[in-house]
Amino acid sequence: MSSPTPSRVAVIGGGRMGAGIAQVFATAGSSVTVAEAADRDAAAERVRIGLDRATERDALGGQPAAEVLSRVTFVGAPEDIPSDADLVVEAVPEDPVLKVEVLGIVGKTVSASTIIASNTSSLSISELGTALEDPARFIGMHFFNPVPVSDLVEIVRAPATSESTTAAVRTWVQGLGKSAVVVNDSPGFATSRLGVCLGLEAIRMVEEGVADAESIDRAMELGYRHPMGPLRSTDLVGLDVRLAIAEHLATTLGDRFAPPQLLRDKVARGELGRKSGKGFYEWNR
Repeated sequence: MSSPTPSRVAVIGGGRMGAGIAQVFATAGSSVTVAEAADRDAAAERVRIGLDRATERDALGGQPAAEVLSRVTFVGAPEDIPSDADLVVEAVPEDPVLKVEVLGIVGKTVSASTIIASNTSSLSISELGTALEDPARFIGMHFFNPVPVSDLVEIVRAPATSESTTAAVRTWVQGLGKSAVVVNDSPGFATSRLGVCLGLEAIRMVEEGVADAESIDRAMELGYRHPMGPLRSTDLVGLDVRLAIAEHLATTLGDRFAPPQLLRDKVARGELGRKSGKGFYEWNR
């Protein structure tokens, strides 16, 4: 039987998502190694800030933030992660070529018993798994932003994913205090497919002058009990990320996922949402 959380975890990518994933595993007691090639100091700062915010929410179970942070190590390259990691979570940008390259390196670095997961929000787990000699140990672990406060992890199993891999990951997700839903590999899985569909239509409504962003969001929050409206959610996810997912889904599922011109224009202007300070809303970063 799998342990509630893995003893040793490696996270490839120290951006907002990777830092959040590292934080939740370290909070649960795992020893975590974060591989961030671009800026290790920035990755460490993201984890530190996340732990400070968790302290303010009293979400560390009484642990000092410094104690949790001491369980996180930062390295520069995927080759530098521990070979005996129980779990590796790839969290690099949503670029299939980059992900395949990184996963190929990981597969040659860790032991044959290590479970390898991708945090992709829409890319095919089956196709990404071609980077590995043994795709039975490969699975999707789709975390949601912001990772520390989100309750859900979408587990995506490909036809080649073993039952033991799925069972272990499901147990580990529960050990994080989160809920797991298991879906079969398909374009956009369940959450991105539905979330993008709603978000794109909301953007079209702004584009067509039906209502402003705040009114559309409030309508969905109050009328349908959504905790966050689709346009604020788009800002949180990142307009560039939403555009990339929409383009992928349009290619695989058809024109109903074609990105609105307003979304393309905002991304071209650098209006990417919270991370840039402006999207459909103004943000204080």
